Amino acid sequence: MLHFARWKIVLIVLVVAAGILTTLPNFFTAKQLESWPDFLPKNQMVLGLDLQGGAYLLYEVDQKKYIEDRFKALEGEIRDVLRENPRIGYTGLDARPESAQVRIRDLTRLDEARERLSPLVNPLVSSLFGGQPVDEFDLSVDDNGLVRFTYSEAGLDNRLQSIVQQSIEVIRKRVDELGTTEPNIQRQGTDRILVEAPGEGDPERLKDLIGETAKLTFHLVDRNMTGEQALQSRPPVGTSVFMSVDDPPIPYLLQTKPLLGGEDLVDAQVAFGQNTNEPVVTFRFNQSGAREFARVTTENVNFPFAILLDDEVISAPVIREPILGGSGQISGNFTVEGANDLAILLRAGALPAQLTVIEERSIGPGLGADSIEAGKLASIIAGAAVIVFMILAYGRFGVIADLALATNIFLIFGALTVLQATLTLPGIAGIVLTIGMAVDANVLIFERIREESRAGRSVISAIDAGYSRALGTILDANITTLIAAVILFQLGSGPVRGFAVTLAIGIFTTVFSAFTFSRLLVALWIRRRRPSALPI
Repeated sequence: MLHFARWKIVLIVLVVAAGILTTLPNFFTAKQLESWPDFLPKNQMVLGLDLQGGAYLLYEVDQKKYIEDRFKALEGEIRDVLRENPRIGYTGLDARPESAQVRIRDLTRLDEARERLSPLVNPLVSSLFGGQPVDEFDLSVDDNGLVRFTYSEAGLDNRLQSIVQQSIEVIRKRVDELGTTEPNIQRQGTDRILVEAPGEGDPERLKDLIGETAKLTFHLVDRNMTGEQALQSRPPVGTSVFMSVDDPPIPYLLQTKPLLGGEDLVDAQVAFGQNTNEPVVTFRFNQSGAREFARVTTENVNFPFAILLDDEVISAPVIREPILGGSGQISGNFTVEGANDLAILLRAGALPAQLTVIEERSIGPGLGADSIEAGKLASIIAGAAVIVFMILAYGRFGVIADLALATNIFLIFGALTVLQATLTLPGIAGIVLTIGMAVDANVLIFERIREESRAGRSVISAIDAGYSRALGTILDANITTLIAAVILFQLGSGPVRGFAVTLAIGIFTTVFSAFTFSRLLVALWIRRRRPSALPI
C-alpha cells in the first residue's frame, strides 16, 4: 500500500495541481482574468440565487383560460365538419366555459353526425398493452339531437402534463436568450413551473418576457365592413374584431381562422427600417410556411394583412406585391429593447397556454454578499478547529491530514468551477460539513495504525496495515453518504439539490485526498526519514 509507481505519483500530483489551478480564478475579478493567458482556466463558480440575487417566479397554468380557448377552437372544428358535403344542418353551435355543443336539426342524420364528429374527441395516447386510448374529450349525443363535448379527466391531466413540459422548454429558450447564467426551471406539482434566474438585474423584464404567451398568427383583413362597423353591428360569420396595440386601440375586422402561425417561423431578428431607421423585427418562414405566405400575398395584393401577437394587432401592412422569399418584417413603433424582446419570443416559440404568476420574489445581491461572508467565516472557523485538533491529536501525521484537507477544499472548488455547478447557501453548508467530515478517514486510518503498532508490528508494517485495513470502512461510510446525496438530488429541488451536489463532490474528493494523497505523503516521508518509531 505504501509503494507508488512513478506514473501514479505523477497522476496524483497532476490531479492536485489541476484542482488548485481551476480554483484560482475564483480569487480574482472578471476584469483581472481578462489579462490572463488563454491557456489558463478563467471559469469562475456559478453562484445561486441566494448568493448573487436575482428573480424567483412561480407560475401556474391558467386551466380555465386554456379550456375556454380549446372549446372555442373546437367550435370551429365542429362547424367545418358539419359543413362538409353532404352538409348536415345544425343550430345552436356554442363554445361554453365547460363544453362545446351543437344541435342537429334532422334527427334522422344523428348517427351520421355522431360518426363525423367522433374523431374530434382527439385520442391522445394509447396503452402499450392494447388498452383503451385516452381521449381528450367525452362526446355525448341525446335523442333530441344535442351533441356535447366535455373535457375528460384523463384527457385534461394528459394535456396539463404536455403543457407544463412544453412550457418549460419554451421558457428555457427565452431565459437562455437573455443570457442568464444557470437558470433553474423545473416543474412543481401538476400545473406549476418554478423559474429561478440568478444574477438577473431586471426581474420585471424577465417576468414580462416569460409571461407573454407570444402566440403569433397572420390573418386576412375582412373587406366587407370596417372594424368600427363590426363593433356597432354583428360581425359576419367566420370573422372577429381584434384591437390593435395602439393608443387609443384601433379595431380590425379579421378572418377568425389564421392563415399562418408562429410555428412556421424558423428565425426572427432585430433590424432597422431602410426609410425610417426605426427598429423592426424581420422573420423567416420554413419551406411550407414560405409557400403558403407566397400564395396568400399573391392573391391579396393591395389589401391589408394583419399580424397578431396574443390576439392583438401589432401590424397591419398593405401587401404591395407578392412576397415570394418566405421572409418579411414587423414594424410598430418599437424601441430597440422591445424589438429584441419580440424577436426572442418569436424565436423561442409560443407558450401552449397562458401562465399566471402566483409567487414572485426579487432577491438583492446584498443578502447574497452577507451569506458569502458568513459562509467564509464558518469555513475558516471549521477549518482552523479541524487543523488544530488534528495536530494536537496526531502530531506529524496530523500535519499530513491537514495538508490533505487543504487539498480536498481546492478539489471541491475546482470541481464546482469545472462543472459550472451552481453554488447555493445550502451548498456552502455542504462544504462546511465536508470540512468537518474530511478528516474522518484519516482518523480511522491513524487509529488503525495505532492498533497495529500496539499489536507489535513495525512502523512500516503498521502504517501499511492501517491504510489497507481501513479502506473497507472508509468506502462503506462514504458510499452510504453518497447514496443519501443521490436521493436528495433526485427528490429534492433548488437549494436541496445544491447541498446534494456539494456533498457528493466532497465525498469523492475526500476519499482521494484523505486516502490516496495522504498515503502518498506518508510514503514519501517514510522513504526520506526511515523512522524507527511512530510519530503519533
